Parts: sequence; structure tokens; C-alpha cells
Amino acid sequence: MSGLAPSAPTSPQADATPEAGIAAGGEHGFTVEPLQGWHLPLLDDPALLPLQPLLRRAVLLAVPERLITALAHRRPLAPQVLVALQRDGVGRPAVLGLIASRRLNRSGSCWQVEHLRLRLGGDETSGSPVRSEVMVALLREAIARGRGAASWIATAASLDAARLACLRELGFQPQRTDRLWRWVPGPAVAGLTPPGALQLLPLSGATAPLLWHLEQACCPAQLRQLLDRRIEDLLDQSHGRGWLLLDPNRNQAVAGVRWLADRPGGGQVLELSVHPGHRHLIGPAAELLLRRIAAAAPQPLLWLTSEVGDAEREAWLATLGADVEGEQVLMARSVWRRQGKAPLAAARRIEAVLEQLQPRRQPMPTPAGPVAGRS
Repeated sequence: MSGLAPSAPTSPQADATPEAGIAAGGEHGFTVEPLQGWHLPLLDDPALLPLQPLLRRAVLLAVPERLITALAHRRPLAPQVLVALQRDGVGRPAVLGLIASRRLNRSGSCWQVEHLRLRLGGDETSGSPVRSEVMVALLREAIARGRGAASWIATAASLDAARLACLRELGFQPQRTDRLWRWVPGPAVAGLTPPGALQLLPLSGATAPLLWHLEQACCPAQLRQLLDRRIEDLLDQSHGRGWLLLDPNRNQAVAGVRWLADRPGGGQVLELSVHPGHRHLIGPAAELLLRRIAAAAPQPLLWLTSEVGDAEREAWLATLGADVEGEQVLMARSVWRRQGKAPLAAARRIEAVLEQLQPRRQPMPTPAGPVAGRS
């Protein structure tokens, strides 16, 4: 896996926080608004229908999340969903597209664009905005609302030139290209057991530190810095769904798999990690992990990725009978923000204290003899 370098800093003007509620969307008069319940019936375009379960969950969690966040002062867990709306002459709204994003850690330092979709219908020559304009407006508004984020990541199909161009326009830079694989497990191979003395364990609060250390070892340093992930973040993201192979002699996880997300079209997206010093486990041992996590899923359909150029993993996936479903580019963007007034005021106070210690000031006079009025 190649390193993931943060993109060049962007200007503070580009990250200015918009007015609460609605953001203007250019000369065509569309707006970008937070998802609300009355939007759901409007999301009937074929491109948006597969996201209905996620959107309903976001609406249901919106109110309790705001309350819990206000009381506990923590980052929300629900996805942030924004919709682009255009109203006709009599005020009837139509959805142009939506964006769903979420934070990848509890601190909120890293956010991810999960879905960015535009409706399939619409005619750009009949008063509708250009699709790229809608896409950029949705991305810009999502980034502006992700307060506290130091970095963003997103993926785009390698052949989707329009989306790649929009991401580049907002400061995203390509980091690596992955092949996407689709695998439906067939009948299990007889005698598929952990090799040697390795132990097969489920992901839990007790084993999460082992899987976290494994993923840290497999992840390039720049990507680790970008994700800024802790053990609790790993558990949050995977919902405790995963398996790992443990070397009991070293108390070290040498291979592991965990759930990342449910794909809107069906199946589950997985993260498969194999320790760099145990690449020989890419084979029956890794297949055992995949079959264990697939056995507990309602639909035994798995989605995995392999970095372009990883011939060993690609050959193994092909041997399993997995199908290549295209390539996707991983993009990253760093967010630079202007310092607020509070840090500047604190700096001035420190400067004032240091100024009192400068040697150029005249020393206070001290009495050379007894003080008058004392015996």
C-alpha cells in the first residue's frame, strides 16, 4: 500500500463557515440544506433510492444526536447528510443530489465522504444547474460544516473524470489506486483451520488493541497520521464485527478482517490486513477470516480492495473466484484554518508577561539601611 500524503493547504476563505441552515448554490438558484424528514419522499431517483436506509437512519438520529452532543460535548456519531434542492416557479422542490459524510474518529480530526450522488434525471439545458456545479457545492458545504476536521478523504471511480475534477478543484489530491473485488463465498474447503499454532479470535474489546496494532503496522506512516485512529475508533467503525489470527507466542495479531460498511447495492465492505512479515498468510488463512465474517452476514457478499500493483493479493483473490468491479482512486485533502481570537489573545498575554522580565527595565530601588519607622 502506498503512502497517503496530505494535500496542499487551502485558503481560509475557501473554508469559511457558511450561514446556518442553507447555503446558496450559484446562479441557478439551488440550495444545499441539511437532510430533513420531508426530503425523504423526494429522494425517489434511481441513483438515490439505494441510500434510503442510511438516510432514514440519519433523520432518526439527528435530534437525539444534537441533544447528546449538547449535554456530553462530544462529536456526533450519525452521518452528516446534505441535499441540493431546486425549486420551480411555484416553489415545488426537486432534489438534485446529496452528499453523506462522517467522521472517522472520535476526535473529529478526519472525515470521509461516504456517498456523493446526483440524480440520473434532469436536463442541464432546461434551467437546471451543471452537474459539476452541484457536486462542488455539496462538497464545499460538507467540508465547511465539518468543524474541527484536519483532513478529509474521498474515493472516486478511476474513470469518473467529472468527480475527480471536482475533488481536485476543492484541494483533494490522488494518493493511490485500488481495484475493487466482489466475492460470493462458495462451499467451504474441507479442513480450513488456522495454520500452525495461530488462534482464531473474534473482534472484541479485549482483542481490539491487537487488531489496532496490526493495522498500524500495515498502514504507511503518512496514512496513519491522516486517519488519527485510536483503538476505540476501530471498534466504533467496525461495530465489533471482525476476526483475527493471533500468534500466542508473541501475543500479536498477524492477520485480521473487519467490517467497514454495508454497500448500498448489497454486501459488506471489508478491510483485510496481513502483517508485512506474514505475507504467506495470504491464502487459506486469509480465506478462513473472510468466511467467518461472511457466515454472520445476512447476505454472503463481500467487497474487498487491493492496491494496484499488489500482484500477490490480486492473484489470490482471482483464485478464490472474486470478480474485479473496477478501480477507485483514494483522494485526500488537508484543511488549514485561520487561528481564532482566543489563541491570539493568549499569545499577547504571554508576551506581556515575558516583557516584564526583559533586562532593559530599571530595577526597583532597595533601601541601603534600616527602614524608617522601625527599630
